[in-house]
Amino acid sequence: MFIPTLDSKIVGSVIADFRKKKRISQEVLSGLADIGRTHLSAIERGERKPTLETLYRISCALDIKMSTIVSEIENRIEKDN
Repeated sequence: MFIPTLDSKIVGSVIADFRKKKRISQEVLSGLADIGRTHLSAIERGERKPTLETLYRISCALDIKMSTIVSEIENRIEKDN
């Protein structure tokens, strides 16, 4: 039986790519999202998965819809399969 799991590296790379497109440093984004910079760094490296609350804070700080981030994550997962 196949149990799908969310690839934390894909999640992290999507968040990092959106941050870089906005030309925002990890330091600035973590401050705007009110999360620790080391936590954000771990998320972007795929070492941690963000909670929905954290993902929402990040999306608000990037001024994009959370659904936009989730949609891009889904697109990349589909490409990998």
